[in-house]
Amino acid sequence: MNMRTWQWATKSVAVWARQFHPQRMHEVIRKTCRQAGMAGIEGHREFFSEDGEQGLERIGRDYRDEGLAIHSFHLPYRGPADDISSFSEYNRRQGVDTARQWMGRAAALGVKVVIEHPAINRAPVEVDGIDNFMRALDRSLSVLLPEAASLGLILALENMTPGPEGGRFGSEPEHFERLAAAFDHPSLGFCLDTGHALLSCHGRAPRMLGAMEPKLAAFHLADNAGDRDSHLAPGRGRVEWAPVFQCMARIGYSGIACIETPPFAYGPDYAPEAFTELIQQTDALVDRTLAPAATQ
Repeated sequence: MNMRTWQWATKSVAVWARQFHPQRMHEVIRKTCRQAGMAGIEGHREFFSEDGEQGLERIGRDYRDEGLAIHSFHLPYRGPADDISSFSEYNRRQGVDTARQWMGRAAALGVKVVIEHPAINRAPVEVDGIDNFMRALDRSLSVLLPEAASLGLILALENMTPGPEGGRFGSEPEHFERLAAAFDHPSLGFCLDTGHALLSCHGRAPRMLGAMEPKLAAFHLADNAGDRDSHLAPGRGRVEWAPVFQCMARIGYSGIACIETPPFAYGPDYAPEAFTELIQQTDALVDRTLAPAATQ
């Protein structure tokens, strides 16, 4: 029996459709989502970069007319000019301007949650001090959170992978405890990335979940072997899934969770059935992890 209270989305079905069916990308995405039992996709800049506001509204309507949604949208994170906690004021302001632009475009699509990396900088936070990151982020969020509220969006900060020397800002549970205490705004949320948490926290991954739980608004579900962010399908690596799904059930999460992986199948030109199998396998994983808790 399926005990989840949420629905599924992916990014990978859009990546696949854009690469192999570019002329009919959104048509193919919607058809595949319906066949696979997905509720929609997570939006990224590359899927919508050529569309104006009216075009975005039409695309969002097309999804909703078929019972689908673009529930979350990942704001740009390509380089230093997207870094909203940059110590370079020029880069930080560029990051804020880019985030505002894409928040507006996401709202036109009907998005509910926009996801933002708290930092692009991969240096260990101990070198520059977490207070410096927090001050830069505060300046950015003082603009972005009111903007999110005006657009009806939640701005969800995502936990990060560690840097080459560890301790990157946004990678540790303590960082999110600080963020939760410092930015008590109704439009601020957190996005748990399970693959990132495994790499950053290892045996402390459940603590990351606890630090983020009061503000959880989005989920990126991916697995890995603990050595790199390989985006394996859930259940194919070393992530402890029981605490994740139990938390989602405990907080009554009723949104759309993004399986941020390709299917565990031959690709990259996946058979459409591979996405159905991805959803079925993840549903089975939910059942296996929630069933013991339900019987206790």
